[in-house]
Amino acid sequence: MSELSVNHLLGIKYLKKEDIKLIFKTADHFKEVINRPIKKVPSLRDITIANLFFENSTRTRLSFELAEKRLSADVINFSAASSSVKKGETLIDTVNNILSMKVDMVVMRHPNPGAGIFLSKHVKASIINAGDGAHEHPTQALLDSYSIKERLGGVKGKKVVIVGDILHSRVALSNIFALKLQGAEVKVCGPKTLIPKHIESLGVKVETDLRKALEWCDVANMLRVQNERMEISYFPSTREYTQQFGLNKKMLDSLNKEIVIMHPGPINRGVEITSDVADSENAIILDQVQNGVAVRMAVIYLLASKIKQ
Repeated sequence: MSELSVNHLLGIKYLKKEDIKLIFKTADHFKEVINRPIKKVPSLRDITIANLFFENSTRTRLSFELAEKRLSADVINFSAASSSVKKGETLIDTVNNILSMKVDMVVMRHPNPGAGIFLSKHVKASIINAGDGAHEHPTQALLDSYSIKERLGGVKGKKVVIVGDILHSRVALSNIFALKLQGAEVKVCGPKTLIPKHIESLGVKVETDLRKALEWCDVANMLRVQNERMEISYFPSTREYTQQFGLNKKMLDSLNKEIVIMHPGPINRGVEITSDVADSENAIILDQVQNGVAVRMAVIYLLASKIKQ
């Protein structure tokens, strides 16, 4: 397979297994590029990309921007917090104004689930979903799988537990789709109030005991509690959450095996994981960040090559 089966990256659920393989193969190439002294390639010199962030983001936005610049694309950054959206402009108007500047691709983060799908039906550019509400965050799931593959040699057959706020997490949903597609076994672990009711219909099991989950898994992906998405309290206190679902070095060392620790960031140190776990040999958190640039370069490059046709 030499090209993606999709024209947009709206969510993992629209991808085929071959698409993921192609993205990873392309990312391998770009990972080598970003480790060279000259980190740029002229691949997308004639492509213009607009980054539209209707929600605050530091790491994802910087990662996309770096990926675009490494590919020599022209980049327009748009932050809705300081834009006409505040004055009541609609999503379509905002985007059409940007497209009239002859933009080829839009990377968008939006608080509403499905915003990218809506957009892809109304504008001619290629859309990359950089997170839509609590729905999907496809590039995060791709870089997570890529990082697992790099550390453990593959994803198929691996046991992955996703721990924490599953209910509000687009990272969890995209990861479940990506991991299942590649043949991994997936469990989720967290307070019952933060586990969606129908999660088992996605082929994942629920484990409410963190210790049991860790004894079962090869990889633990520790999610942040998304306080900013909570209108009510889902557990008594942060301290109580940490006692039940926080991972510390003592617990990690007491397991009779090595497991890989991941975190999509930003980390609330001392809540979901302690600093000594985040900075330990088991953690591949900084690898995830580096792989994020290579994976996003791969996605942008593969989608752009479909625009050029």
